[in-house]
Amino acid sequence: MKKCPQCSRDYNDDSLSFCLDDGAELLFGPGTDEPATALLFGVAPSGGSSLEGATRPQILEAQPPASLGGSPERHSVSAHRAAEPRENAGHRAPQLLENAGRRATKPLAVIGLTGLLVVGGFFGYRYFSAAASRQINSVAVLPFQNRGGDADTDFLSDGLAESLIYRLSRLPSLKVSPVSSVIRYKGKDPDVGQIASELEVDAVMSGRLTQRGDDLAISVELIDARTKKLIWGEQYDRKMSELITTQREIAAEIADKLQLRLSGEGEKVLAKRYTENNDAYQLFLKGRFHFAKRNRTDVERSIEYFKQAIALDPNFALAHSALADSYNGMTAYPYMAPKEAVPLAKAAANRAIEIDPTLAEAYTALANSLACFDWNWKDAERDFRRAIELNPNDAGTHWRYGMFYLMPNARFDDAIAEGKRSLELEPLDLNHGANLSGLYFYARRYDEALEQARQVYSLDANFIVGRWALSQAYIQKGMLAEAIELNERGLQTDPTNPVFLRFAGIAYAKAGRRQDAEKIVDRFKEIAKTQYVMSYHIALIYSALGDKDKALAELETALTDHDYLLPRAKVEPFLDPLRDDPRFKGILKRLNLPE
Repeated sequence: MKKCPQCSRDYNDDSLSFCLDDGAELLFGPGTDEPATALLFGVAPSGGSSLEGATRPQILEAQPPASLGGSPERHSVSAHRAAEPRENAGHRAPQLLENAGRRATKPLAVIGLTGLLVVGGFFGYRYFSAAASRQINSVAVLPFQNRGGDADTDFLSDGLAESLIYRLSRLPSLKVSPVSSVIRYKGKDPDVGQIASELEVDAVMSGRLTQRGDDLAISVELIDARTKKLIWGEQYDRKMSELITTQREIAAEIADKLQLRLSGEGEKVLAKRYTENNDAYQLFLKGRFHFAKRNRTDVERSIEYFKQAIALDPNFALAHSALADSYNGMTAYPYMAPKEAVPLAKAAANRAIEIDPTLAEAYTALANSLACFDWNWKDAERDFRRAIELNPNDAGTHWRYGMFYLMPNARFDDAIAEGKRSLELEPLDLNHGANLSGLYFYARRYDEALEQARQVYSLDANFIVGRWALSQAYIQKGMLAEAIELNERGLQTDPTNPVFLRFAGIAYAKAGRRQDAEKIVDRFKEIAKTQYVMSYHIALIYSALGDKDKALAELETALTDHDYLLPRAKVEPFLDPLRDDPRFKGILKRLNLPE
């Protein structure tokens, strides 16, 4: 029999080590109200070699005789002395006095030893039980393993984990590692200790998913990373039509097993129903799966999936918000002209807010459009702040607030603070790391920009935003050869990439290679015949070449097109040659930016 020292729950299963209610370490004890006794020293009971599995009566029976007030040994000595002939008493007097002295010191030693054991036992118990019952405050939900072997169901294994992260991360009492931090463990056998150490979490959840036709088998396990003990495990054999309820059920089980003290708002978060249409939910997961890849084909596919989800459930606010993100993304890379995409993004974000005024990401998507394309700075700040108020732990909102609002308005210290906050929340997200370098760059803290960019580049040399950050830092530090080599290498594999073209052109211009820079401009204009090109890129190259009129003409085109990058003009180092020109100041004024 075992007993929890915290809640006094009894357990008949001696194989359990921790309480299922509060996580405290179980102690051996009877199933009564008598306090359980910690096993602090190892005197074996009769008939055994260990106290493992002993009850309290067995422990008492096994105590050394000296620890008991009236031991059998003392009674037998007294009886023997009573039967001893009186004539022998005189001869025994000296010996009795000597023995009396020994006996006088024995109780003191026993008392001292007993006290030491009690005190040591008390603090030992307090130490170990406290360590075992520490509240779990952080968890990592790993990408589920797709055991079906069908790549077409990857959206389910990834999407289920992402949905759990999304729901749990909205609980203020729990730190949840974001998707960007756990995605690198996809397809790997989880080493709980290593993962917990790298992500700095108390518990790790892993899962496996198998789909066969309409049947869905999901197994999950939650492990305390500090003790390597299984907190909870479950097998769910469900139909695909039960995917939504299963996801909510798993999230509730995790919160319960972690003994999270939920407020009324926390309970609402776990119980919130974003859609009741299971087919719409699956389409939403497919959309998120493809949007995460960020290439043109997949972003376009994400838009189609979100539209299909909305057609099945017009009140699916998350799908509307995700659709807004996809349209905003189409203008950022750019895959679509802002005048075409932004009205669609704003309509989707506004519809999401209309359906669910508490949806933080919808406010972020709307603020993105208001800042980057409408240049409506007042309303953009309002919506960014509202998003952070609703979900202060969303890293994407923090870096967007810093990059799209604070930085264009030259509020550099605040912008960098937001960039750092996003990286604190998602320390393994390369995008946040690269954008922090960008914030340093626009604040003209070039040494810090270069150091941060190098850190990101060292993690993934192919990450395009990392290359953007490193390229501009190289150029401003006068490392033109490094910038040219970096972008020429990129153009060999991706000859139409606007990032490589932009920085190759600027670096050529600053290195005095005018013809090479002009060739880059010609390539931009050739590409513009078949797809949208940001004139802002070309303006930067002309500015570096010293062609002010051509640079200003391209900025005028960018102003007409509402280029995604144009709001950065006020703080753009590569546009410094134009700052004193009244025409440039006029452009800034039309952007509603202070001079």
